[in-house]
Amino acid sequence: MAEMMYNVGKIVNTHGIRGELKVLRITDFEDRFQIGETLYIARENADPVPLTIDNHRMNKGFDRVHFTDYDDINDVEAFKVAYLQIAESHLTELDENEFYYNEIIGCDVFTANGENVGIITEILAPGANDVWVVKRENGSEVLIPYIEDIVKSVNVERADITIEPMEGLLD
Repeated sequence: MAEMMYNVGKIVNTHGIRGELKVLRITDFEDRFQIGETLYIARENADPVPLTIDNHRMNKGFDRVHFTDYDDINDVEAFKVAYLQIAESHLTELDENEFYYNEIIGCDVFTANGENVGIITEILAPGANDVWVVKRENGSEVLIPYIEDIVKSVNVERADITIEPMEGLLD
């Protein structure tokens, strides 16, 4: 069975004529884009292709990445809108109370008194803390900030989360 792959960036465009790509980063781990790192390009109906980073820089909020042996715009044109991934075996061990997005998305959320709030469908990272988007049974959404005062327990094995909502949070 093939190893699980996880998205760390989305290629949004080429940059220049020498094979550089403009990448929207979707990971908190900056070391994923260091020179010498191997990422995999994931395209529809194709096996992931390993690529080694030989140049990286930040520009206007995007990662500019160049891969070994891809020195022309024609070499990378087909990569536009593809995802850059890492293999599960390259995931970093996290500290206590730190989780990968894929561990949180899909979890059921309950209040401390057992009320079902809904299912986490998305994670936003607007600044100081993540915000979990929870879809309720009625189709509406509620935003839950990932802070100690609200999130009381996370059990990724059972895929459930317990919160103590502050007044007005679930209205």
